[in-house]
Amino acid sequence: MDYSIKIGGEAGQGIQTVGDTLARVFARAGYHVFTHQDYESRIRGGHNFYQVRLSDRPVTASLSRIDILAAFDPESIDIHSAEVSDEGRIIYDSSALRRTLEGPRFLDIPFSSLAVEHGGNRIMANTVATGAILGMLGMDMGILLDIIAATFRNKGEAVIKANNAAASAGFVFAANNCSGCSFALSEQTGPKMLIAGIDGISFGAVASGCKFYSAYPMTPSTGIMNYLAEKGKTFGIIVEQAEDEVAAINMALGASFAGVRAMTATSGGGFALMVEGLSLAAMTETPIVIGLGQRPGPATGLPTRTEQAELQFALHAAHGEFPRIIMAPGTPEQAFYLTNRAFDLAEKYQVPAFVIFDQYLADTQWTYEAFDLERVIYTDYRLREDALATVADYKRYAFTDTGVSPLAVPGASRHVVVADSDEHDEEGHISEDAGIRREMVNKRIFRKMPLIREEIQPPLLYGDETPAIVLVGWGSTYGIIKEAVDILSAGNRIAMLHFSELYPFPAARGRKGADGKEWFDYLTFLRNAGKTICIENNATGQFAGLVRAETGYEFTANINRYDGRPFTTEDLLGELHGHIG
Repeated sequence: MDYSIKIGGEAGQGIQTVGDTLARVFARAGYHVFTHQDYESRIRGGHNFYQVRLSDRPVTASLSRIDILAAFDPESIDIHSAEVSDEGRIIYDSSALRRTLEGPRFLDIPFSSLAVEHGGNRIMANTVATGAILGMLGMDMGILLDIIAATFRNKGEAVIKANNAAASAGFVFAANNCSGCSFALSEQTGPKMLIAGIDGISFGAVASGCKFYSAYPMTPSTGIMNYLAEKGKTFGIIVEQAEDEVAAINMALGASFAGVRAMTATSGGGFALMVEGLSLAAMTETPIVIGLGQRPGPATGLPTRTEQAELQFALHAAHGEFPRIIMAPGTPEQAFYLTNRAFDLAEKYQVPAFVIFDQYLADTQWTYEAFDLERVIYTDYRLREDALATVADYKRYAFTDTGVSPLAVPGASRHVVVADSDEHDEEGHISEDAGIRREMVNKRIFRKMPLIREEIQPPLLYGDETPAIVLVGWGSTYGIIKEAVDILSAGNRIAMLHFSELYPFPAARGRKGADGKEWFDYLTFLRNAGKTICIENNATGQFAGLVRAETGYEFTANINRYDGRPFTTEDLLGELHGHIG
């Protein structure tokens, strides 16, 4: 069982509500779910869609093939009808589209009139459509009714009853009129957790003890602020909507300086305003986590589309030389754990740490049984009251073998903690002494960086352990490459290498892991393969360039997509066909 449902329409027609509700129904029923969205940068109008894939096995990407298309606007028919499989169905409301469509694939469902008749308001047309899709699939209505009750609990019993009636009307109409529908769902299992990439980052921040978050709203990072604001009272998190990104990063730095774990997030345009604050974090050695949500540029570009074009920006932004950490999750689960890693390493080494993602990862929803919270790391590296009481000569920027100096909390004791954007001596006082300058640079870069690199994990290997073909990706390409490997493994020795901890770049050889085993020598692994293909959502191959710069290795081929859209499974397989036959 593997079905894809696409809901298409204008902004304001509730297509996201339909898609999100269906995804929740399927996840609670125990099916594996993957969703992604495509929407324009407008509040009303335009053409958008929400795609839901459900299966009885784990799925990690979208398909181009559609089994049910729910068309709320004429463009959905014009653009997407060719994607519908021969056995698929297109449901629409002829009164809304102002035309009747002939053919066995079309099913005219009066969404609006059923909403008015049974729910009392045409605004419930999307509720009718949701019920209709479940009716076509032959799925029980119970979970949907539970979701409706929870969603409208605060609006009263009358609203719940009206939506229940509208959903039931759509369900019955579709079940009675979808002649020839051959959809068959497998047996339901226990409910699964449904989580989006942006929620994985946010949940990771909560689990890491984040207590202050400041940001200016900017797609695709705004979801972090919304999530943390909703959870703020429960977990004691202060969320501040700043007037701009300059203020946002400086507020977060102030909170971190004051002794709490702090985070900010933005997209490329907002990060352009943060770079001076980034250098301030480096000079003052103030821990901070920065979420960087990528979207197509330059400038405003395509503000609601996706791209992986800001890796070089994250690597080289800000003036001066200093260490930074860059994590690039490929799944919501990785987003959770890597955000936790970012908080831990940022405070341990007193450096800025990035969680870099993109619009696609932010919006996609995946299903999981659960996250292992035992893997969450929380170590308070700061000197608090009891620890400070034993320090006779506290120097904030003391030279140490590791480059990591003691980090106290202002006001926690008699000690005075000095911070300034100028170069400084061990106590924090401004200094232009050449010797001190050299020692401070050595401290910040040459002592910390080797230790940070030791913490960075190698890429994930999936597939054949002695492959002839290796597909390589980073960040959000994880799911689509994994599916390609699964499909192509039937006739090929093929594997995936996925990089999610990007900087400092992971060591390739000459060391052992924490378990004492030899480190995965991914460079030899690549060199032993006949073909190595780097897959990225950008035009210039930024990650391939990073690999070449860090290791000297050059891939045999590159596949780049840069139209603002993610790969689907069929898209990537088509591209790979030209490289591997």
